Amino acid sequence: MSYETDIARIEIIVEELERSEVPLDEALKLFEEGIERLRTASAALMQAEARVRKLIEDSDGGFTLADFES
Repeated sequence: MSYETDIARIEIIVEELERSEVPLDEALKLFEEGIERLRTASAALMQAEARVRKLIEDSDGGFTLADFES
C-alpha cells in the first residue's frame, strides 16, 4: 500500500468512527486498522524524509548524496 492510500483509508475510518451508530466491535476493528495504517504511513513518511535529507544541493545546482544521521 502507498502512503496516499493509507491516508485516504484513515480519513474514511475517522468518518465511520464519528458516526454514533457504529457497533462497538466494528468500531474497535476500524480503530485497530486505523492504528496499523497510521504506523505504516508514518514509516513511509520517515523514509521519504530521510531520502530528502540525504540530498544536498551543491552550489552549482547539482545534488550530492550526503551521509544521513538520525
